[in-house]
Amino acid sequence: MEVHKMKEYKITFIEALGVLIVIFGILSYFIIGQKMTPHVPILLAFTVLMFYGKIKGVSWEEIHNGISEGVKPGIIPIIIFLLIGVLVASWIAAGTIPTIMVLGFKIISVKWFLPTVFVTCSIVGLTVGSSFTTISTIGIAFLGIGGIIGYDPAMTSGAIVSGAFLGNNISPLSDTTNLASGIGKVNLFDHIMNEFWTVIPAAIISLVGFVIIGTTPQGSSLGKITEMSKILENHFWISPITLLPVLVLFIFAWKKIPAIPTLLTGSIIAIGLDIINNTHITAVEISNIVMNGYVANTGSKDIDNLLTRGGITSMLGSVSLIILALSLGGLLVKFKIVTTLINRLTKYVNNIGRLILVTAVSSVGINFLIGEQYLSIILPGETFKEAFERNDIDKKYLTRTLADAGAAVNSLVPWGVSGTFISGALKINAFDYLPYAFFPILCPIITVLLGYIIVKPKYKNFKS
Repeated sequence: MEVHKMKEYKITFIEALGVLIVIFGILSYFIIGQKMTPHVPILLAFTVLMFYGKIKGVSWEEIHNGISEGVKPGIIPIIIFLLIGVLVASWIAAGTIPTIMVLGFKIISVKWFLPTVFVTCSIVGLTVGSSFTTISTIGIAFLGIGGIIGYDPAMTSGAIVSGAFLGNNISPLSDTTNLASGIGKVNLFDHIMNEFWTVIPAAIISLVGFVIIGTTPQGSSLGKITEMSKILENHFWISPITLLPVLVLFIFAWKKIPAIPTLLTGSIIAIGLDIINNTHITAVEISNIVMNGYVANTGSKDIDNLLTRGGITSMLGSVSLIILALSLGGLLVKFKIVTTLINRLTKYVNNIGRLILVTAVSSVGINFLIGEQYLSIILPGETFKEAFERNDIDKKYLTRTLADAGAAVNSLVPWGVSGTFISGALKINAFDYLPYAFFPILCPIITVLLGYIIVKPKYKNFKS
């Protein structure tokens, strides 16, 4: 079989920048201006980019390879997405999420609701090492409590996202935390300790922000909370026993068991609890819950809207968006657009502060261009690692920048892996919760400021 090699060509910075402007123009006009869902605008941008590559002389085989290489990093996250859909449906059917909600009604202060959500999601994210799991379990419960109390879902979602990604950024169990430290070959706990320089200020400012905006909504009352608790108790199995899947989740996290077996085990246990509580349930009904999600029928519109969710099909929209976004990103890499832009940025690096700035800008840019948090860590990490080594700069500053501007920022990208997941799990547009996602917004800003204020004075003799 004849193998066609990619035609060699040079792409100038102006050309790469022009392509980038066209792509962002398409996405901005249709997604922001026309308020379309991201699928069609990304497909249109993908089509334009694909034919641009063909005009440049790239073979269809190489174009297909670029698509495959782009989608490949998203395969495991896609499987995780589908399994989280199963987990959510099974946890609702078993009474796990309703039990968390009832407990939350009893212990959460209405006045300090948003700060409590932020802190609790931070602790859970730190413990399980997964922002996705935090958002799709306790996050959904908090969203329901907030809605019943009267809080804007966008504010509640912002607190959930901020807390989940704070915990994820400093958890030794987090995949992105381990990836960032691994890229720089920095001891994991040295990396985490250095992360506190940015995480603590971002956390404090975020907490203050949630205290300020988290005033008690008008119309909230304990009577409504009591009423909703009774409805949940009448239609779901509310018991400490239903929290067994949560316990298993924490145990598996601390044992460092990967996400896929953890999610499957949590779902199987929840389904088992549902069978114990509802002995008349059939295999067909269980299959329908797994595939299409749980359908609540409590008579309360608020609770039914909240707890009718989950299932494999609920995640297919997110999965299709991720495939399209990663395909677009794969072509941007294959056509050397990303590397051309990053290489130009390196020419402006002449001190440590600017090195950290350019690394952060590259991570943020790749998040918005490709939408994949792993690549937003890997590509800038591999590109700028040599500059840190050449100047004998402690690479913990590199890994901190990658974590702050890579993993955390991905939650702000509507077509990114994290942004897509959050929108699907919480049923909210990324543009709605974005203004309240204080922590992911603050992290890259603080890491750049510290690069100039604290790190730069240590390394005065910079070698370009």
